[in-house]
Amino acid sequence: AGQDSDCNPASAGGILGTMLGYDKIPAYWKMGLKEAEPVDFKYTTMSLSDVYEIGTKHALENIRRNGGKTDGDQVTIAVQQPKPVQLEQCFPGMYPVQRIYVGKKMSKPGDETAFEFEGTGFVLRGQVSPEHDNPSKYYKADMYLDGKQIETIDLPIRHNERRCELGWKYQLPKGKHQVRFVLTEGNFDGIQINAHDALIYSNQPAEIKSADAK
Repeated sequence: AGQDSDCNPASAGGILGTMLGYDKIPAYWKMGLKEAEPVDFKYTTMSLSDVYEIGTKHALENIRRNGGKTDGDQVTIAVQQPKPVQLEQCFPGMYPVQRIYVGKKMSKPGDETAFEFEGTGFVLRGQVSPEHDNPSKYYKADMYLDGKQIETIDLPIRHNERRCELGWKYQLPKGKHQVRFVLTEGNFDGIQINAHDALIYSNQPAEIKSADAK
């Protein structure tokens, strides 16, 4: 959606910048870049300067592997006929249709949250709070679907390691389902698991009614 370096606008900008050259980028967009280049990204040992070096190395190697040549600053890219790749679809036939508010805070083993839905899949969204940097603090939870345990979940406290969502299950038979999420292990001294809401999916898009629909 245009908010990260792997989105279409950023990729197109990178290609355009390669074609036109660094000097053609307006100075406004380069302000502060030189100062930031040697600084490691948060939670990593990788800086922009490192990314430049590794990215250039990979690009040149890719050119050579595909019939091109490199000689110092001179790079020759072999002309190739583009071939369409196979279409990839993630969970085809699934559509978001509903958002269920959960609003449950769990802070000790045995605490749980549950909700019911009608559809073909769900995502239970939430987070561990507060997000400390102690890697030894991990917690476990069991997730049940329609009365049967389907997963034992590890919940690391480090926000750069934890699961992106508390739980999920897709491509279920369409119908009514019940989900239970139960904390089972962990030292919850000052820690709580917040279950915010659940996104519900079905095999048909939700009908959207405009305000002035007859």
